[in-house]
Amino acid sequence: MALTAKQKLFIKEYLVDLNATQAAIRAGYSAKTANEQGARLLANVSVQAAIQVAMDKRAAKLEITADMVLERWWAIATADPNDIIHLRRTCCRYCFGEDHSYQWTDEAEYERAVQAAIRDARLQSEEQGKEIQPNIPSDEGGYGFDSPERPHPKCPNCRGEGVAGVHIEDTRHLSDKAKLLYAGLKTTATGIEIKLHDQGKALENVARHLGMFNDKVELTGKDGGALQVVFDGGMTKGE
Repeated sequence: MALTAKQKLFIKEYLVDLNATQAAIRAGYSAKTANEQGARLLANVSVQAAIQVAMDKRAAKLEITADMVLERWWAIATADPNDIIHLRRTCCRYCFGEDHSYQWTDEAEYERAVQAAIRDARLQSEEQGKEIQPNIPSDEGGYGFDSPERPHPKCPNCRGEGVAGVHIEDTRHLSDKAKLLYAGLKTTATGIEIKLHDQGKALENVARHLGMFNDKVELTGKDGGALQVVFDGGMTKGE
């Protein structure tokens, strides 16, 4: 059966996003009945065949196979989000200082802290009209603070819990599976929002592709015939 011009336009629009309702609207069908029209068009044998032919041609042109699509969904479903973003508990300033005293990164950092203490004391002296001695910080903890280190389990300051912080990996160097899971980012007023593809949906797509879901339930009676329901005193029996 030949397709009408409107049906052909629907098929063309449907291939854009596989949304039957929106495709029907873009093809000129009424928006009020687009949902029903879309479903009816997809149930049309001729329309179904034309859509399948168009999809097969597109897949062949791009050299896409069902196995390739399945592998991609599986990679997304099994990727580890921790490869992209995770919570780290790193050491505090007292974890590895001498006798668990405050540890500085290097002498330059310590010197900046000393100079800041001197400036603060000078300003306070000017404001109060009397000499205020600077509170010079101690460097008894030594130098070499390295924040990514794991917390010291016996640190008296953080009690081995360290400092919690969110770490985002350099997205240029993600693993192949993590790259598929990663869906981009956006900057917000509170920081950076990392977007990931829906792993639950990806796993559902894999299951459907493999026929693991049985959405259709068929009930048959004796010898494969129709199921007859008999009402007997409020009880229901299948014969």
